[in-house]
Amino acid sequence: MTDARQGLSGLLDTEAIRKDFPILDRTVHDGKKLVYLDSAATSQKPRQVLDALNEYYERHNANVHRGVYTIAEEATALYEGARDKVAAFINAPSRNEVIFTKNASESLNLVANMLGWADEPYRVDSDTEIVTTEMEHHSNIVPWQLLSQRTGAKLKWFGITDDGRLDLSDIDEVITEKTKIVTLTLVSNIMGTINPVEKIIRRAQQVGALVCVDASQAAPHMVLDVQALQADFVAFTGHKMVGPTGIGVLWGRQELLEDLPPFLGGGEMIETVSMHSSTYAPAPHKFEAGTPPIAQAVGLGAAVDYLSAIGMENIHHHEQAITAYAVKRLLEVPDLRIIGPATAEDRGATISFTLGDIHPHDVGQVLDEQGIAVRVGHHCARPVCLRYGIPATTRASFYLYSTPAEVDALVDGLEHVRNFFG
Repeated sequence: MTDARQGLSGLLDTEAIRKDFPILDRTVHDGKKLVYLDSAATSQKPRQVLDALNEYYERHNANVHRGVYTIAEEATALYEGARDKVAAFINAPSRNEVIFTKNASESLNLVANMLGWADEPYRVDSDTEIVTTEMEHHSNIVPWQLLSQRTGAKLKWFGITDDGRLDLSDIDEVITEKTKIVTLTLVSNIMGTINPVEKIIRRAQQVGALVCVDASQAAPHMVLDVQALQADFVAFTGHKMVGPTGIGVLWGRQELLEDLPPFLGGGEMIETVSMHSSTYAPAPHKFEAGTPPIAQAVGLGAAVDYLSAIGMENIHHHEQAITAYAVKRLLEVPDLRIIGPATAEDRGATISFTLGDIHPHDVGQVLDEQGIAVRVGHHCARPVCLRYGIPATTRASFYLYSTPAEVDALVDGLEHVRNFFG
């Protein structure tokens, strides 16, 4: 394995990076070194993010936008400063296009509800269609099913090819003049497939449909430029990009945010309130009712600083090298079947697989006993499992701190699984 590892190019200095992540020094199960391969579910957090959270709570904790005393103004500056950092990170034209939510699921639900309540020309109703894909996370399926049930709109979707790509052979029949919104993932959370969103966006623009992109598995791993992407909405979450849980982002085009109605009502999202009616604050505050996730936003700002200092292109190149190595090594394991693209091209740092007739839950449990943390199940993407006729998969996912040695540990662990089950 050493020779194969030496042939890898584009790797980051993981030895230095891993020192920033205290949990990676952990041992489990009687001293076995933790091998963390579940970053698609949630990433680990560097000291810089942990310190930012502690610093906020120890020195600046107050509610934002309301107090005129010192620490309230400090908290507001930190919270809004995080918005500035996120806007720069995704190349948003305006900081006012960045809405903080509690996660990507809430961001996607926000878009679905806005369109259900909107006036023309944005309203989704019984004369319109919603388009998604078969490889979506449940968070980008269920909100649109609910909207379809509530409005009578027809829900349509692109299928998946045998090799884990979107089947766009009928794109002109799926996206039509009736399509009001097309919503899809940029990178599959179960298969790692990087989707050709540019082609889909071009077709949507031809018929005047809006496009919402779930970038939860993209924002942590590659350059995300919302202007270059040309979507109308982009959603992602903080905890997958070395940030804390409880903070998500919805980016939306300014003119849309101005025209669309709010999702939640409460404090801070208003301009004036009487017992008869209310008027709303401009975006982004129109969509941030109540006390926001202040500390979490501060932590996300620190996460953006951390990732930006390393460089998203550098992180992407590192993951491409790790993933190519992992695909090669996993295909050496007898009876192992990769679900989705079995090549390293056009895929993210997530690989799902089955191992003969061994149930993925058994695979995961035996790996855990060796200190190897992987995800098992349908990964909130059950339609994909149904498409391939499998109950679940084992998923290994990598990040900027992942190493070739951890890939080797996984392969050795799978051999132990095979031996254990005969």
